[in-house]
Amino acid sequence: HLPQGLSGTHEGSFGFDLLACLLVIVLTGILVAGMKLSSRVTNVIVAVKVTVVLLVVIVGALFITGSNYDPFVPPSEPAEGGGGITAPLVQLMFGFTPSHFGVMGIFTAAAVVFFAFIGFDIVATAAEETHNPQRDVPRGILGSLFICTILYVAVSVVVTGMQKYTELSTDAPLADAFKAVGHPFWAGLISFGAAVGLTSVCMILLLGQTRVFFAMSRDGLLPLTFSKVHPTFGTPYRSTLLLGGIVAIVAGFTSIDELAELVNIGTLFAFVVVAVGVVLLRKQRPDLPRAFRTPLVPFVPILSVLASLWLMLNLPAETWLRFAVWMVIGVVIYFVYGRSHSRLHQRDPHAGDAR
Repeated sequence: HLPQGLSGTHEGSFGFDLLACLLVIVLTGILVAGMKLSSRVTNVIVAVKVTVVLLVVIVGALFITGSNYDPFVPPSEPAEGGGGITAPLVQLMFGFTPSHFGVMGIFTAAAVVFFAFIGFDIVATAAEETHNPQRDVPRGILGSLFICTILYVAVSVVVTGMQKYTELSTDAPLADAFKAVGHPFWAGLISFGAAVGLTSVCMILLLGQTRVFFAMSRDGLLPLTFSKVHPTFGTPYRSTLLLGGIVAIVAGFTSIDELAELVNIGTLFAFVVVAVGVVLLRKQRPDLPRAFRTPLVPFVPILSVLASLWLMLNLPAETWLRFAVWMVIGVVIYFVYGRSHSRLHQRDPHAGDAR
């Protein structure tokens, strides 16, 4: 147990999360050391956490009580509406107060639970480092998405069968459910698996962001120094060290709840941009070679945009304000530096006219 001042920001107090900061620093070093080491570490971590998840499903199934599933979808209960910028944006815009449980409650919860599904898109950012991206990237994204969804659903079904949903804790529901049925050993194992699982998520997201930084630098949108690779390890070490340092500081001073909501809205907005971009490129540049083709255009992109926007509207207005500030910073960097240095812009014969 660390002193409160070194265990992170808590409600009503301020502190520095030393362990979170150190974790990011260690993972940054692993990413600088190369993709092979990162892949090996990730494989070990994933093997551990998948094993733990399977144990939860198999062992937990022995303690399921059928009456705990009644009702399977609990009736909707009005949630305490937040005030001001802490209220969900959909409430401020349309007066719609999010609810607990029920069909609409499921969608409200999905806006935050979405955090658990972030990472599948990272496979695409590492496409240049795969042997056969046309084959491996779709298999990697769709295969991992399918397997993880099955595991998520299985764990949810088991844990709500072990303990009534009204008695489940929000901090550590899996571990507490096993404690409630008198099996603290499994609770400890689950807590270990959760910590290991979060570690892999941190490393994968850091990997994806550094590769995005590398690609932007190579294309001129950021200074070219960030596209330099290490002479020994062959990794974009400068962007990795910079981002690792920034993330370590942010992780130390910011609560996980605020970070989760901010990451969610940023990722959802990126999905909206990608979906819209698919439609625009099909119309404006049908001649471009495409290794991957989205089926049923424009219906799939439209559904993607609507689903993402609905989840975004269920996030607090405070998160939207933070996101707006972040976007303004990005737009300023683009127009001050990125646009004039962009290789695509420099190759455009009409670039001078556009300016």
